[in-house]
Amino acid sequence: RGELDPGGCVPEAGQERVIELDLRNAWSVASKDLEIFKRRRGVLYATMVAPFGVALGFPAVLVAIESVAGPGVVSASVAPFLNAFSFWYVILAASLPAGIASYSIVGEKIQKSLEPLLATPMTDSEILLGKSIASFVPPIAAIWASSVVFMVLIDLVTHAGLGYLYYPNWSFGVTLLVLAPLASILSIELTVILSARANDVRSVQQFTGVIFFPFIIIYVLTEIGVIPLTTINLLIMSGIFLVVDLLLFYLSIATFKREEILTKWK
Repeated sequence: RGELDPGGCVPEAGQERVIELDLRNAWSVASKDLEIFKRRRGVLYATMVAPFGVALGFPAVLVAIESVAGPGVVSASVAPFLNAFSFWYVILAASLPAGIASYSIVGEKIQKSLEPLLATPMTDSEILLGKSIASFVPPIAAIWASSVVFMVLIDLVTHAGLGYLYYPNWSFGVTLLVLAPLASILSIELTVILSARANDVRSVQQFTGVIFFPFIIIYVLTEIGVIPLTTINLLIMSGIFLVVDLLLFYLSIATFKREEILTKWK
């Protein structure tokens, strides 16, 4: 798994856990997992199809409606809902990484490649950070790339009716650059915590399948106007997610039983 920093240490049983991070070690783990991810074509295609489906789907619906109602008729009425449409990128950011992260630990256990990794001098925090990076990068890259297509197409469809370019704007910027990454991290950390205690990938995926439901509820509330997706509200949600992410990171390290995995997982 690349060059390892000899400064790390494997904690002995009963030893107090201290979070030590060497980014070189974390990136070594991430690079290896990314190589595995590239060979899993099914997950790769799913990660790309969903974001681009949103990017193409919503503009296509608007075009279909305007072809019946007349040019520019729908654009003005749909403008208040465009930010709610863009919230689907947060939903995708929370759901897509679970397929990768669920394999990150229990999958390696099944392939008999986790025990050698745990026997290296890397700390638990470096291993977990590396696996989180590998689960984070592909989905968020696909989301950001597809969001460019989404903004361009929405502007093309709505410009005649609105008289201005709706995107980019501050709300969508906060959604993409702050809220979506934090939602992705939350999903990854929950999945890694479950993966560390499970012996089957599917069981982890079943549990993580419910992660996106709270985000669906938020989306519905935005559509009916209960939670306006203003920049302030998005920043408040981002702050809440940041606190939860930090708590989950410390929890994942505290519950990662390295010695138990090495001695009992056979």
